[in-house]
Amino acid sequence: MRAQLAALGPEFFSVTYGAGGSTRDRTLQVVREIREAGLDAAPHLSCIGSTQDSIREHLAEFREIGVKRIVALRGDLPSGMADPGEFRYANELVEFIRKESGDEFLLEVASYPEVHPQARSFDADFKAFLTKVRAGASSSITQYFYNADAYFHFVEAVRREGVDIPIVPGIMPIASFTKLSRFSESCGAEIPQWMRRKFEGFGDDAESVRAFGLDVVTALCERLLAGGAPSLHFYTLNQTGLTRELVQRLGLQAS
Repeated sequence: MRAQLAALGPEFFSVTYGAGGSTRDRTLQVVREIREAGLDAAPHLSCIGSTQDSIREHLAEFREIGVKRIVALRGDLPSGMADPGEFRYANELVEFIRKESGDEFLLEVASYPEVHPQARSFDADFKAFLTKVRAGASSSITQYFYNADAYFHFVEAVRREGVDIPIVPGIMPIASFTKLSRFSESCGAEIPQWMRRKFEGFGDDAESVRAFGLDVVTALCERLLAGGAPSLHFYTLNQTGLTRELVQRLGLQAS
């Protein structure tokens, strides 16, 4: 699977990380395999439930296998865990990594053009993002969305604050509308009404869902790139087919 995606010439692979470090060993194993293949990998590092010492250990492990980029996240508190640890928010993680490692790592942080589902308001969420940037973020990857205007409005607001880091739109290919709808409800990503009605009209016709999803996401990517998006970050969910087809449709595949 990674070989198929590597053939597309990505800048890096991001590798997810379970709540509270529950997949730490597996994450490191995958990152190591990607690095040994001569490719760049960016492990996710969530800080909730962590200590400063445990984060230092992670940084040492990343350093040992040649990692140069980290996706720094707050993460979700695992079920049954009452103590959030020594870090409450992602900006504290970013600040700590900078204090420990200087500019050794590129630090990616999350952003939410349609607002984080737990945020009190757009303004509160926007201020939280700026706090992460000012703590030392290098770049940002957004939550996925299907409304390009939300991305452009977010970027404009960020630029008005004098922030010039790259804000890379997160792209979610659509394989199943049922799964997408359920996932979107939990993470606060809006599915436009016109899209929802169209998908619902296909019923159990999986091929029509797939074809329409490809058309929708291709058009979204084309508009984003035409509007100045610096690159695209695909959430593959360990499925390569749709991402490969999207990249080929967009003419982005490495020669």
